Amino acid sequence: MATSSDIATLQNAQPADALMQISGLSKRYGEQRALAEVSFDVRSREVLGLIGPNGAGKTTLLETLAGILPADGGEILWRGAPLSLADRRDAVFYLPDGLRPWDDQFVIRSVEFFAAVYGCAETRVVETVHAVGLSPVLSKRISTLSKGYGHRLMLALALLTPQPVLLMDEPFDGFDLRQTREMMGLLREVTGRGRTLVLAIHQLGDAEHVCDRFVLLAEGRVRGVGTLDQLCEQTKEASGRLEDVFLALT
Repeated sequence: MATSSDIATLQNAQPADALMQISGLSKRYGEQRALAEVSFDVRSREVLGLIGPNGAGKTTLLETLAGILPADGGEILWRGAPLSLADRRDAVFYLPDGLRPWDDQFVIRSVEFFAAVYGCAETRVVETVHAVGLSPVLSKRISTLSKGYGHRLMLALALLTPQPVLLMDEPFDGFDLRQTREMMGLLREVTGRGRTLVLAIHQLGDAEHVCDRFVLLAEGRVRGVGTLDQLCEQTKEASGRLEDVFLALT
């Protein structure tokens, strides 16, 4: 079993490739504590998984990082300097779970609008549409899309944005096993091209396949931070499974 000092030591480490440092982030809704002294770093070109059950604080954490919710305490740094709300818009883009805007609009129009807003080249738009498998529904209205194609659309829009850090809440919801693996491969390619991804995932098997490091959350608190190997070493878990590590730490 990892001790609180073990976890604190890993949380407080600030590697040279850290883009963001989150220190002591707290959030309450009245008497309910949603985040309690949350601390970890986000490193360049990694896939960082925020892991925990429903109600663990994953979505609240993402919304606080994105500046949608104000934090009650703590700070967010960008390469060691305070990251203001204005600067955060240039640093991070947040893709919520279950969002489907512009229901009456055609898919192709929404893609073209996003591309125009961010000045994307036509070749990049074509490549992104193909990569997420959106081509079959470009002429359909968004309101008619299945859950899976709705997720493909939102993923395409997120990938057209220029921010170096992309926050995504449950990015594989609505995909079957094969589709999930395809999207995982795409996200790995995205980090290979220089972006950093922070993914809130409740399916631990999915997280094991796509994430480089993990932040384990339970009841608004960080229970562990690190690679799977590091977390297994902390908890003395020989199975090498994220599920067993999470149970040991919570």
